[in-house]
Amino acid sequence: MKDVTTFRLYTRVARLGSFSAAARESGLAQSQVSRMIAELEASLGARLLTRTTRAVAPTEAGLEFLARMEPIIAAIEDAENSVRETGELRGLLRLAMPSTMAMRVVMPSLSAFTERHPALRIEVLLDDRWQDMVREAIDVGIRVGRLPDSSGTARLIGKMYRVIVAAPHYLERHGTPQTPDDLVTHRIVGGPAGAHASSWQFERDGVTTSIELQPHVSTNDTAGALAAATAGLGIVSTTSWACRAEVERGTLVHVLAAWRMAELPVHAYFPMGRATRLAARSFVDFIADEIKARSFDFVHEKT
Repeated sequence: MKDVTTFRLYTRVARLGSFSAAARESGLAQSQVSRMIAELEASLGARLLTRTTRAVAPTEAGLEFLARMEPIIAAIEDAENSVRETGELRGLLRLAMPSTMAMRVVMPSLSAFTERHPALRIEVLLDDRWQDMVREAIDVGIRVGRLPDSSGTARLIGKMYRVIVAAPHYLERHGTPQTPDDLVTHRIVGGPAGAHASSWQFERDGVTTSIELQPHVSTNDTAGALAAATAGLGIVSTTSWACRAEVERGTLVHVLAAWRMAELPVHAYFPMGRATRLAARSFVDFIADEIKARSFDFVHEKT
């Protein structure tokens, strides 16, 4: 029976796709890591990794072993963290969130958390799409919008405003919409925050207006949608925090500011439910406090 160190090394090699990267992370020689994984495969009687000159990837058996082993490693790390008197967290914390959320909200606030827990390694997976977080061994995901039905649990951090923005030079060429109905004559940029671009809803003086729109340019990444709008490709619906830098620079300006759009819920999602690790819960407590302390254009829920 191999020890925990070997199992932990295997999970890191499988996730990093590299013996050398796992060796650097663990402070071991690459040859030593390779030998330990080879001995693990021999003891199991199964090939866990395919090795080429360019990459290392789990086999089908390796993926199954990885999916079963990562929760065990996480549970061991969580047990150690729970009794550590200093309160310092160790091990690996895997986060998933949209790229713009990471770059403009989480990353600027994260240094205080890492200084508090210097032995905790953090991996951030950036994707605007909903991932299989259990399969990817994600500890916590930050998601904007409605959550799909799932077996995990979620904590509502707050809500975000949606806004309409466009580049000044686009508006100079095509005119500025004065009412939501005017949008049908404009070019529309579709992005994740405007995932329901076929129906943009506006509210003013208690009256709700829905406008059916089809994007002329679409992307699954908020940063890409903002870049398209900044380049003058059309009008985009996004969150107020996502476009703040562009609005402050003047490369994007608000359109139809007198009309209020629907708010988007922001959740911290825990795919493991009640088995959520201490590090994940601590991170969410931290980022929720940071969001409340800083001005990120969130609509905060009362607690």
